[in-house]
Amino acid sequence: RSTWRGASMGTIEELTASVKAQGDVVRALKADKKPKDDPEMVAALKKLTDLKKELEEASKPVETNPFVKTRGELDDVATRRFFYRQAFAIYGGTAGFYTYGPPGSALKANILAAWRKHFVIEENLLEIEDPTIMPHDVLKTSGHVERFNDFMVKDVKQEDKFYRADKLLEEEMERRIKLPATTEEDRVKYTKDLTAADSFTKEELGAKLKEYGIKAPETGNDLTDPYEFNLMFPTPIGPSGMLQGYLRPETAQGIFLNYKFCAEQNNDKMPFGVAQIGKSYRNEIAPRGGLVRQREFTQAEIEFFVKPGDKKFDKFRTVRHLKIPMLSSEVQLKGQPSFVKALGEAVDDGTIANETLGYFIGRVYMFLEEVGVKSEHLRFRQHLPTEMAHYACDCWDAEIEVSTGWMETVGIADRSAFDLTVHAEKTKVDLFAQEKLEVPETVEVVSMAKKAGALLGKDFKKEGVRVRGFLEGLKVEEARALEDRVKAEGKSEINVGGDKFTVTKDHVVFDIKKETKTSRNYVPNVIEPSFGIDRIFTAVLEHSYYARPSDPEEKEKEKIVRGVLGLSAAVAPYKAIIMPLDQRVSANETYQAMEGELRRGFAHRGINYKVDDSGATIGKRYARNDELGVPLAITVDFDSIGMGEDKALVRTVTLRERDTLTQVRMPVGDVAETVARIIMQQATWAEVQRSYSEVKNAASAAIGAGDGGGAGGSSQSAPAGGGSGGGGGAKKGA
Repeated sequence: RSTWRGASMGTIEELTASVKAQGDVVRALKADKKPKDDPEMVAALKKLTDLKKELEEASKPVETNPFVKTRGELDDVATRRFFYRQAFAIYGGTAGFYTYGPPGSALKANILAAWRKHFVIEENLLEIEDPTIMPHDVLKTSGHVERFNDFMVKDVKQEDKFYRADKLLEEEMERRIKLPATTEEDRVKYTKDLTAADSFTKEELGAKLKEYGIKAPETGNDLTDPYEFNLMFPTPIGPSGMLQGYLRPETAQGIFLNYKFCAEQNNDKMPFGVAQIGKSYRNEIAPRGGLVRQREFTQAEIEFFVKPGDKKFDKFRTVRHLKIPMLSSEVQLKGQPSFVKALGEAVDDGTIANETLGYFIGRVYMFLEEVGVKSEHLRFRQHLPTEMAHYACDCWDAEIEVSTGWMETVGIADRSAFDLTVHAEKTKVDLFAQEKLEVPETVEVVSMAKKAGALLGKDFKKEGVRVRGFLEGLKVEEARALEDRVKAEGKSEINVGGDKFTVTKDHVVFDIKKETKTSRNYVPNVIEPSFGIDRIFTAVLEHSYYARPSDPEEKEKEKIVRGVLGLSAAVAPYKAIIMPLDQRVSANETYQAMEGELRRGFAHRGINYKVDDSGATIGKRYARNDELGVPLAITVDFDSIGMGEDKALVRTVTLRERDTLTQVRMPVGDVAETVARIIMQQATWAEVQRSYSEVKNAASAAIGAGDGGGAGGSSQSAPAGGGSGGGGGAKKGA
């Protein structure tokens, strides 16, 4: 991520030696009691100061992450234009909570709409909406109550200062990697620890913090040993408060709980997928990085159910060719950089576990590119063996480079059958799929003898059903082994869902029957792509932002940053802006009729737009809407309303494209459909330019040169007497 300014390692060592040598010279002069104003002492001190400055300059990193230097400008735009702000701001705000403003809400909604189209519609998924509060039993069964933890450390002297232990280690490793004096051997070591930070055990993490002498960032005090902190928000359910619940930490569990009902809606066919979009909640120890680590955030998750052992996927052929930047667990453990490999090759050689997982990695890659993530700042990192859940087969994270570094944004995991299995065992509800056998097979089935079954009900009362279910669920060899043990010992203890029961030889009498089966039941495995929508939102903003060049003739103190959000028309919060050239045009009845026609055309097509009829110059209005990411601007000038010399241009407008700063003139009746075609990617701007005459626009040209549309910035301004400013150009063929 960083290179080094000026000096090589050899030069830095030479400068360090020079500083030491010159320091010795100064000390020798002081020992000789040379006065400070002695010419020799003055020269020696100046040389020492200059050498120290040169060494300091040579040691500074040059940040090659392109998003770092524009982050401050983007933060200013995001706050000032209310894309998002810290929630509860007038009360001082609360860390980890954010409010999306009008343009931010629209951009986020458009990203979600693109997600639904790309996945729910194109993959023909089922979609559900589940409550955001879950009862204790659900999350205890899923393992969240015991295991949904991060490791926390505290300042030993100021116990109100908490830190997430793995993040402190990551930050220290990033700092050390950037030090000029870091050797290649140390760089590899630091890179390994950086990669493995969130997979270390509590003890390993504590040892690493001590090894590197990591202290509390704000005070420099020692830190406590790491300890577990559960990230879930507890909440009582009901007026008595006796029913314990939690704000859900993920949307996935709601899908697993409703698997049975979704499978029925899919006619019990495999494979199939279920999606859910919604809020999740995690009580983050140290929320930071804006939208990157929040306590309330939006997830979009897919659970794609497949037959275990059969994870080939016909549609994988459509993405086999995609070349994806990958960081496999093997290269991470060696401290090596990412590599590029075709998905087909990665599945064939076992880098990626199976075709279904590979298919969704490819689809995630395509989606992120579609919404505006730059592919050169995107990679897929495989989980290390130590950080994968015990039930997972293979896991990959889509990581996007942003101003804070590489950000985990989408997780794509093969979760095997863990979730359905544990919920089925807890609830005693069958959460299986059924497949027809091509050739019927004869199998031995365990069932209770009639007399033994009746005795279970009599002796174990209401628990008799559970005990019988356990016994009849045994494999034939297990049933026979239990029967032999009870005959020999007279009794035996069995464990049923954590409860122990003692059974005797009268209870354990089995009737082993042979049955011909034409179908087989199995618990489906699941491939899970899980998306952090707020993180994708952050990446799209950072990757789309740029600043137009400043005017070289502008005085330095007067220079204005002319920021632009180069958002695609598909995700931009507003697709078009309607602007009268000035307030004389806006007062005209013809303009008002044309504005009404444009409004109706956009509303009919579901296109979000704005009207900017303020008194600012046309150039300044272009600039401030470029800052909002509006891709297209419609300007109604004096020609449009019949006050120009060319009456053939009445009821025509100019349509300007944000990034090229070019525009064409077209009839007002063509505008809404043209904008709609661009949004739907049914027409490119180049195709629009070929269909209509291009119009020269001094305001846009001035913005491109850094003028920003000051007084007299537009060739569409009305000349003396109120005529047209010659913003001419007619529809081709007119």
